[in-house]
Amino acid sequence: MEKAPFDVVTLATPAFILLIILEMVLGKLDPKRASYEPRDTFASLTMGLGSQVFGALTAGVVAATTVAVWRHRLFDISMTSAVAWIAIFFLEDLIYYWFHRLSHERRFWWASHVNHHSSQHYNLSTALRQTWTGGVNGSWCLWLLLAFLGFPPAMIFVEKGVSLVYQFWIHTEAIKRLPAPFEAVMNTPSHHRVHHARNPRYLDRNFAGILIIWDRLFGTFEPERDDEPCDYGVVKNLGGFNVFRIALHEWEAMARDLLRAKSLSEVWNYVFGPPGWSSDGSRKTSKDLKVAWQSRLNSPAGSAGSSP
Repeated sequence: MEKAPFDVVTLATPAFILLIILEMVLGKLDPKRASYEPRDTFASLTMGLGSQVFGALTAGVVAATTVAVWRHRLFDISMTSAVAWIAIFFLEDLIYYWFHRLSHERRFWWASHVNHHSSQHYNLSTALRQTWTGGVNGSWCLWLLLAFLGFPPAMIFVEKGVSLVYQFWIHTEAIKRLPAPFEAVMNTPSHHRVHHARNPRYLDRNFAGILIIWDRLFGTFEPERDDEPCDYGVVKNLGGFNVFRIALHEWEAMARDLLRAKSLSEVWNYVFGPPGWSSDGSRKTSKDLKVAWQSRLNSPAGSAGSSP
């Protein structure tokens, strides 16, 4: 089995740090183009460090499972094949789209992903606000399909790194919109700002990794509107900077819900239902919020900018 020729994320880390510093300076010169809050930035950086630490604890299991599946592959695919690299670029990005969508639409996976959306600021440091529990929720199993098809584990590892590095630069307000052809095909800061917004219009939209074409294809694309600025964060913001709460608050909330569940159906929905589901309807899912927003919008006094 071939080894990965390099670690894309490790190589890019110095650039991450430099770009964050440059964006901080830009924010001092022009606050409208970059907003940094020291405690929020520190929380994001700490979450990023913790993600690396906790990820290392499960990396062996992920790697061993990937190799085991690859040994039973359907085809022999070489890392030296240009066609293979083109194929894995599109296939890995498609898998990422569905992983990301699943992470928003089902609470069990949202519990790991919600921390990435918990910042009320949108800047390059937000990109580093990564999960501590992603290695234990099984979402990485989606990429086993690539190994089963025959893509070497090292090739999968490299392509996942390329996707992660690409997604760093789109976490910014400094770049408004890029040329229309680029915006039509690629994920951009404009598209990803929508994804991080909690406005009802923008909820659960633009799940793209690198290519926005998947959102356009599967009906989850929403353009950023000049008349409706993005309001960042989650529907119910945490209002604090404790990294343990950021990382674990949804798991804790899920556990509390399970303790008061009265049936197997409630247990299922509290774990695998959409985030916000409750047996008595006292909480609202993204779909509920969108329906209520649309109703207000259609009323005589409706407002397109209504917040959750």
